[in-house]
Amino acid sequence: MSTRRNDTTAAGMAFERPIKEIESQLSELEAISQRTNLDISSELEALRRRLSEAIDTTYADLTPWERVNVARHTDRPVASDYVEKILDEFIELHGDKVFADDKAIVTGLARIEDQRFMMIAHRKGRTTKERVAYNFGCAHPEGYRKALRKMRLAEKLHLPIVTLINTPGAYPGIGAEERGQATAIAENILQMFSIKVPIVVIVIGEGGSGGALGIGIGDRVFMMEHSYYSVISPEGCAAILWKDGERTPDAAEALKLTAPDLVKLGLIDGVIQEPQGGAHRAPLTAMAQVKKTIQTALRELEAIPIERLLHERRQKFRRAGEIPGRFPIIT
Repeated sequence: MSTRRNDTTAAGMAFERPIKEIESQLSELEAISQRTNLDISSELEALRRRLSEAIDTTYADLTPWERVNVARHTDRPVASDYVEKILDEFIELHGDKVFADDKAIVTGLARIEDQRFMMIAHRKGRTTKERVAYNFGCAHPEGYRKALRKMRLAEKLHLPIVTLINTPGAYPGIGAEERGQATAIAENILQMFSIKVPIVVIVIGEGGSGGALGIGIGDRVFMMEHSYYSVISPEGCAAILWKDGERTPDAAEALKLTAPDLVKLGLIDGVIQEPQGGAHRAPLTAMAQVKKTIQTALRELEAIPIERLLHERRQKFRRAGEIPGRFPIIT
């Protein structure tokens, strides 16, 4: 394997180094152009073409591990960005009425133009202070109980539900386990099959294990192009199977966790295309695509009778593990 394929530095985005070098050169030339009278427009245009070609070439051939790195990029849009940029109205709702208000999951009444719905999302935060406050998007059981209470409220109000998944996984600490982490997630998964309103699920970054599935049962499940959705993180898989962190890229490959993989396996309904070079390069464009997907999916689902919707939702997930030609699922 090449050095690029073996790189395990998630924050480093080593495969982007050629792109960064061209961007640095472009920035220097633009600065020279602004402070001098030199006509270097042709050089600037040539460098911009080189940059565009470098981004296209790099992102056309990403490995699964590199896609995981992109999904974790610190400049990638997070829940607060979507609330601010794509919603016309948002009223946050708090608490599980049992223990606490888990900030790792945000819930609230939302509106895009004339479409009203309940939004439920993992909240990672943008700054270091926010990430610590939101536990890096790793929810406690009270977060999943909060989410389920708001789903039930949406059902009473006849509002569809939109969930945005972005978590490395549910919080595995002792306190969370003592308060029933596994039970809370299992209860959400079970109850979401019977919620009598349309549910749209979108993986916007990381989709880790039961932490993602706790708000991940829906009539339509989409992934952003450079997100991932997996039963375990590549690092966790490598540690269990090989006890070797250097095998993390191999684990990512074996897990089939990318959007194209999951479309082929029939586990998701579609992929939301990201801007050239990923959502972190053009957040507003990426969020506009998500907004369009939400609007289209809600219009489609709201036209389906609720009993048919529930039946199709159950069948969708019953068939999730079916291998064509073998082990057919009995319905």
